[in-house]
Amino acid sequence: MTIVTSHSCAIVLDMNIHESRSLWQGKLIRLRAIEPGDWETYFAWNFDDEQTRPLYFIPPPQSREAVRRWTEQESTRPITDDNIRFTIARIEDDAVVGDMGVHEADPRVGAFTYGINVKREEQRKGYASEAIRLLLRYYFQERRYQKVTIKVYGFNEASMRLHESLGFQVEGRLRRMVYTDGEFHDEVIYGMTVEEFREKHLANM
Repeated sequence: MTIVTSHSCAIVLDMNIHESRSLWQGKLIRLRAIEPGDWETYFAWNFDDEQTRPLYFIPPPQSREAVRRWTEQESTRPITDDNIRFTIARIEDDAVVGDMGVHEADPRVGAFTYGINVKREEQRKGYASEAIRLLLRYYFQERRYQKVTIKVYGFNEASMRLHESLGFQVEGRLRRMVYTDGEFHDEVIYGMTVEEFREKHLANM
């Protein structure tokens, strides 16, 4: 049940979430806020070193209580700017399959970056590509941003293939910026403009 308010009235609508016309929902997944009950997924990720290695660094162990408190805080954190964190949830059962966050959003320049993480067992199912397209559509079409830039670790070939398939352009390489598993690695910089997004994706969304 959803209540829609206008200037003069409130209309109560019956709405099936699976038939939602939300900009945050695609055919496979939706981007939603973190819920307190999602803590088990985030707790499990902390123990999967190969899941976290391509993202930032391998974190030290956290207690269940610490992760519970973190998800509770995230679920009620007010939105104060365009740096927003999302859970990637499968439409058919609302199961958490990934996580996505926008960083360094600069509305004056119209540029932002993001990070994305999909469970290893849920990869190669189209979830990441749909999540990225939904996110870009919102920031380009609703928030007037004009450029997205991301950094991919040089050993993360799957992420490089994904972003190249979506039309991102290689814009540079920063040498020896990442240290993991006893070695240094480069960061590869990818970018896409609003015009490139509209030409490649908008008509099919």
